[in-house]
Amino acid sequence: MKSNFLLKLFWPEICPFCGRVSRQGICDGCLEKLELLAAEEPRCMKCGKPIRSGEQEYCYDCVHTDHYFEQGAALWLHREPVNRSIYQFKFHNQRAFGRYYAEEMARRYGRTLRRWDPTLILPVPLHLSKQRKRGYNQAAIVAGELGRLSGITVDDGILKRVRGTAPQKSLAPEERKRNIGGAFLVGRQERKRLAGKRVLLIDDIYTTGSTMDEAARTLRRAGAEKVYYLAISIGQGY
Repeated sequence: MKSNFLLKLFWPEICPFCGRVSRQGICDGCLEKLELLAAEEPRCMKCGKPIRSGEQEYCYDCVHTDHYFEQGAALWLHREPVNRSIYQFKFHNQRAFGRYYAEEMARRYGRTLRRWDPTLILPVPLHLSKQRKRGYNQAAIVAGELGRLSGITVDDGILKRVRGTAPQKSLAPEERKRNIGGAFLVGRQERKRLAGKRVLLIDDIYTTGSTMDEAARTLRRAGAEKVYYLAISIGQGY
């Protein structure tokens, strides 16, 4: 108890979106902003991107793309202050933010998870060189926290990233597909743990879906029954 008190005294909790000290975690001001950025209905029935009209079923990307995942969803649009929070989480060692994201996933998508009924949670992996440089995989932190909250088994050793790739954000949609192609692998021994499982993939950002699709394609070909995904943030649909 004393060590926890001292820890909070010298490293007080901060709001993961504005960085101000906040005992409650997400501060009231950021909560108001996040409500406006929530990825809610109407949403694409496939990838979960917000779309303009409830008469649409799918966003532009999903109309023109055959995805390997069944369905997906995200918490917020990738705008301020969400994008700043994710940047701090990924590149400035703010690993504690992963707990907030996972708690929000469990709260917002608990019913969805019961419907999808995944038997495994897998983080989208980083290439080993990038993980060594960063020190951690941000998706694995969220996956671990969500597994703890949901009771679903987490396995971060099944899906591996075997090829380094250029940053996806700098590429056009078709270039992203070529860039990420063949980047993932499921080993022979890992296939036994994957066979017949319904997988929930966890990542930080969903944009065009190229990374998620390649990961899902690899998992499906290695024996997964179905693949779903949850992400912290997502791009806007059309």
